[in-house]
Amino acid sequence: MNTSAHLTILTGASRGMGLALAEQLIDAGHDLLCISRKTNDALQQRAERAGRKLEQWPQDLARPETAAAKLETWLTAHGSKGLSSVTLINNAGTIPQIAPLAEIPMADLAQALRVDLEAPMVLTGAFLRATAVWPCARKVLNISSGLGRRAMASQAAYCAAKAGMDHFTRCLALEEAQKSNGAKVCSLAPGVIDTEMQVQLRTADASRFPDIGNFQAMKDKGMLSSPDEAASRILKFLGRPGFGENPVADVRD
Repeated sequence: MNTSAHLTILTGASRGMGLALAEQLIDAGHDLLCISRKTNDALQQRAERAGRKLEQWPQDLARPETAAAKLETWLTAHGSKGLSSVTLINNAGTIPQIAPLAEIPMADLAQALRVDLEAPMVLTGAFLRATAVWPCARKVLNISSGLGRRAMASQAAYCAAKAGMDHFTRCLALEEAQKSNGAKVCSLAPGVIDTEMQVQLRTADASRFPDIGNFQAMKDKGMLSSPDEAASRILKFLGRPGFGENPVADVRD
């Protein structure tokens, strides 16, 4: 039986680094399921030219249980036949207003935590249940942040969500290590990337965000990676033979 195919599920694939990841995965011969707020026509055309399978689901990950249930059903129906690997990349993320915690509306906080922490957890749970008996290699890559490991004023929700992502990945690694074909998992900080999120940080209200100067300086000094550069480093890390040996890592390690 041919077992040379690779299937990757990727969230937040319609723009920025997520789009760069999707493009490079298609170019590398992966079939993709992308879960994002919007679909991307150019990505669909790229997959068709490359002869790769691509599905795009427009899903609001602030209601992650819907996407997770759909994913579990889809994977169960898809099956593992012909696959040498299946990978989940939890890339989607958001930040609420850049302000002290007491100044952020409760609804904004709740939505940010659902997208940044709850969605990766429930999607990962669905992925692991649906693929539990698959004989192929299984991986979960959570895109974290240095802010999950370093506190910053006016970033409580994002910092807390990424710290939670790191720690649930540590717990998950312990669980999967007990299984004969446990998934390899890692929560990876991708470095500082020139995305729309960085624009938000650089253009925040300086009176509410004491670290704004640091982000402006990184841009001015050319210290930011492009989405394409960051995606390339992430995929190289994902392809390392020892992926998952350290459940919390930095792409610059």
